[in-house]
Amino acid sequence: MDTAAPWREADAIVARVVRPRFPDRDFPVPRYGAVGDGRTDCTTALRRAITACHTAGGGRVTVPPGTYLTGAVRLRSDVELHLEEGATLRFSQDPAAYLPPVLTRFQGVECYGYAPFVYARDERNVAVTGRGVLDGQADEEHWWPWSGQAEFGWRRGIRHQEEDWPRLWRQAEDGDPVERRVYADGCRFRPNFVEFQSCRGVLVEGVTIIRSPMWEIHPVLCSNVLIQDVTIDSPGPNNDGIDPESCRDVVIRRCDITAGDDCIAIKSGREADGRRIATPSENIVVEDCVLRHRYGAVTLGSDMTGGIRNVYVRRCRIGGPGLYFGLYIKTNSVRGGFAENIHLADLTVTHLTKEFVTCDFERGEGDTGAYPPQVRDISISRTTVGRARRAVLARGYAHAPIRELRLSDVHFGNLAEPDLVQHVEGLVREKVTGGG
Repeated sequence: MDTAAPWREADAIVARVVRPRFPDRDFPVPRYGAVGDGRTDCTTALRRAITACHTAGGGRVTVPPGTYLTGAVRLRSDVELHLEEGATLRFSQDPAAYLPPVLTRFQGVECYGYAPFVYARDERNVAVTGRGVLDGQADEEHWWPWSGQAEFGWRRGIRHQEEDWPRLWRQAEDGDPVERRVYADGCRFRPNFVEFQSCRGVLVEGVTIIRSPMWEIHPVLCSNVLIQDVTIDSPGPNNDGIDPESCRDVVIRRCDITAGDDCIAIKSGREADGRRIATPSENIVVEDCVLRHRYGAVTLGSDMTGGIRNVYVRRCRIGGPGLYFGLYIKTNSVRGGFAENIHLADLTVTHLTKEFVTCDFERGEGDTGAYPPQVRDISISRTTVGRARRAVLARGYAHAPIRELRLSDVHFGNLAEPDLVQHVEGLVREKVTGGG
């Protein structure tokens, strides 16, 4: 086995994911009426600045130090939204500020919902950069109670997402046109923070994201995506950190993520919608990140019906008292899909409360569907794990086993329980030490 081959492939992806370039023109938002006093609504001023920048052929919309209140921000081609150090975009807590509805995905299913706070669709060369802060102002009184979880402010009588989800799921299963799936005013699907739909040339760099309603950074059907030097600190419900979905050629590097759900979750659509769109996530490199909290450090799924392949994770620091899994592959015969050519190396893992590697086809609905998943060619090498419940929990199906799972040169410290392995073909342990 050529153990260097995956990393040559990773290097090739890094080489071809290029930072988008923008004309050397600045459009300061105060010129268009924005006031950074923490009280003035700057939504219109930001829209004017972005429109002027786009119309001029592109450039940089700059936000100087101060606190700027705003509703939904929509980016256009060749526009870099740049937050200077000391600048904060503070987003409205009023759901009406995110209307009219736009095309989005909720839990892997297409619909028209509340606009993500920063959004672009069908654009080329778009960016959010700088040393400033994006503050979603979500809390136990705003957005988070819609999750239906008492931990995050839900109380009896508050409408929540599980009241709307069955109808959207049924529409997708029945093949209803997406234009008929409208879930905004009066519904309870929380918007994602930063979302790019069908864009080429995407950059998110340097900013800090806090208090998100739901997922923080969500590129969908995008290519040439670069996310680097971003800090995410948002422990709310379903607050995934970075979720590339049905994307191609993605590099995520030097990000520091404290999330309320998975830190980095790679997705490709869910069930009937995933099969309809049939676009995998592929060619993704995650490097030099710090992944702290809460569920999976690097997760594939659970919305992975369209498939995931060619994922490379290297030189990351993982762990904390509230982080569950290292690599977490989530699927079953209802979700289906595939995960193949997945490689992790040179990881430092401190403390996990559950398994270092988990792939359990019995999770959720288990083997009750008609779409057995294919998971194969997974490797972990040159890694140290300080503490975890187990090294590996891997359960395939007898009729669809997990294939080719390799651990090489991995050292475990304290493991509380032995591995749980069922229906796995080609499990290889080489130079695996410690852990009892």
